[in-house]
Amino acid sequence: MIALPLFNHFKFKKLSFEQLGLIAPLLKALDNEGYSNPTPIQQQSIPIVLQKRDLLGCAQTGTGKTAAFALPLLQLLYQQPREVATRGPRYVRALILTPTRELAIQIGDSFAAYGKFTDLKHQVIFGGVSQHPQVEALKRGVDILVATPGRLLDLISQGFVSLLHLKFFVLDEADRMLDMGFVHDVKRVITKLPANRQSLFFSATMPPEIQKLASVILNNPAKVEVTPVSSTAETITQSVYFVSKQDKRGLLQHLLEDQDIKTVLVFTRTKHGADKVVKDLNKEGITAEAIHGNKSQNARQRALNNFKTRQTRVLVATDIAARGIDIDELTHVINYELPNVPETYVHRIGRTGRAGANGIAFSFCDMEERAFLQDIHKLIARNIPVVDTHPYHHNSTASPLKQQPAKQAAGGNKEQRPHRGPGNNNRPGNNPRNNNNNRNRPRNRQSAPDKQR
Repeated sequence: MIALPLFNHFKFKKLSFEQLGLIAPLLKALDNEGYSNPTPIQQQSIPIVLQKRDLLGCAQTGTGKTAAFALPLLQLLYQQPREVATRGPRYVRALILTPTRELAIQIGDSFAAYGKFTDLKHQVIFGGVSQHPQVEALKRGVDILVATPGRLLDLISQGFVSLLHLKFFVLDEADRMLDMGFVHDVKRVITKLPANRQSLFFSATMPPEIQKLASVILNNPAKVEVTPVSSTAETITQSVYFVSKQDKRGLLQHLLEDQDIKTVLVFTRTKHGADKVVKDLNKEGITAEAIHGNKSQNARQRALNNFKTRQTRVLVATDIAARGIDIDELTHVINYELPNVPETYVHRIGRTGRAGANGIAFSFCDMEERAFLQDIHKLIARNIPVVDTHPYHHNSTASPLKQQPAKQAAGGNKEQRPHRGPGNNNRPGNNPRNNNNNRNRPRNRQSAPDKQR
């Protein structure tokens, strides 16, 4: 365990980006992107990084943590002259290490947007594709390198990447590196870093092995963290559909008859389950693609791009594969299978309702998932309103959970009315039955983690 000073965002009044001390080129870029106020993780982190301190950040994807390190790094690099002749190549001065291609691309996009009015150059490198374009870009010179561990080590061994002039190192999604078996590669990268550097370390969770890794990388760091994920955004309308396991396919297709659902992110617990959902939807003429660890990086990125451009209506994902996905204006999330870890439910539905926008989350619950639903209710301290007017409502699943109506939770509608969506539209008397399950039910064994390669 490492003892660190803790900065809690509740101690701070809200500030603007300008009040955080950001320079004009960055403020102009933020204005172009439509950002006016920093998120809690940004407000805490940016001043610390600008003070050139090491940082340990505990934050989930979707909290704005990319900007929390990208903005101050861009400023420090912009203000520091390059240690080369004017005509010489640029050396890598900042390295951001991230576990997957999808995250690397998103981080690269953020540096491009925020650094638009600076002369700083960045490059994203990852495996699964030809290295030639990446190598050519490196030869032309870059200031900021965003990389996945495997491709970075390959290009270092081939002499195409030098870290001798590195000033800043960011390790993002450290716990996911551990989940995916990349920790040994990360440790190899660390041995190639200069000792005199500023390091930033971000992880959603802090298991012992991650704490040990942080203690190796960081030097007298400050620690920042956002509120632990135990509550859902007030802008997300939630509802649960009790359904038998075999009827979930029919219920999903029924919901998708609502053409107001332009795009939807559907979650399953397993890779096989994701593929099966896609196959069933495609048979019905509904465009759907899956994203999970068994898919090639090219296939995952293609599916993600198709979804963002609305060529694909339904993206079916496992939790590990979806982590880090940031899709603007995503209005709907469907839990085809409830997660067996309640915090995962909060992460899943947090893909919608971002930045104050409204979002809708539907959850399917079969007989075997009732204990999972009870755990979710306990975590979020509220009962999710029930939609019982759809054609696949399963009384046997619902009845054990019927209790007194739930009390009003903060941020909810006073009568806890569910979204008037598919299975609930144009039907009189749709009074959802909130619930509480006090029965102790055995849990299913947790499925193996969805490991990307």
